Amino acid sequence: MPDTALSIRGLVIRYGAVEAVRGVDLDVPQGHVVALLGANGAGKTSTLRAISGLSPVAAGSISYEGRDITHLDAEKVTRLGIAQSPEGRQVFADLTVEENLRTGAFTVRSKAQVASSFDRCYRYFPRLAERRSQLAYTLSGGELQMLAIARALMASPRLLLLDEPSLGLAPLVVQDIFRILAEIRAEGTTVLIVEQNALQTLKIADYAYVLATGRNHLEGPAADLIQDHALVEAYLGSGGKHPEKNTKETP
Repeated sequence: MPDTALSIRGLVIRYGAVEAVRGVDLDVPQGHVVALLGANGAGKTSTLRAISGLSPVAAGSISYEGRDITHLDAEKVTRLGIAQSPEGRQVFADLTVEENLRTGAFTVRSKAQVASSFDRCYRYFPRLAERRSQLAYTLSGGELQMLAIARALMASPRLLLLDEPSLGLAPLVVQDIFRILAEIRAEGTTVLIVEQNALQTLKIADYAYVLATGRNHLEGPAADLIQDHALVEAYLGSGGKHPEKNTKETP
């Protein structure tokens, strides 16, 4: 069994009187891709924000590589090796691609490491290399998503948190994004991904948790859950059809 990179126990997050997360437990092993699935309002994004130090934790604990990070602020969490690509491609519209990427390396002091991160990001996303001098607002939706992921990678994280990386993208672009995520995983980065596109996500994940109304609802190896017709139908998003059902359709 690989070592555990991230462990959450009894996580509770409240926004005023609203309890968005109600005692969630999950583990993310080193070097694995773990999916966090569920409908809108299930508590997925709130869980990621708590890990990143962006949402206060009302109860429970978050540990990373054996260290309690439950109440650390976002900058300290980033310095420990955790980076998040947020939902909605929150990049700086009036900065160039290269300037946006550089903001992702604000915690990195080594110039050599920053240069290596640029090389890595441009290798994953050749289109960003071609557009390095373009302002972000001139990019397509798919390119903006690539930029958001690449900016998170600029910090050389050991744990990458992804929030809805396929949201609003065309199917061919979604396939490209997930292919790149598989490459990122193959090079050893641990990934926790929040997605409504269950089918594509389960294809690259090792393990998955399904949340419902802020609680653990279901979990298991991704290879098993992808065969669960009811689960895939419920959380498929825009990602296609169940693999078994595809085999029964006529061309």
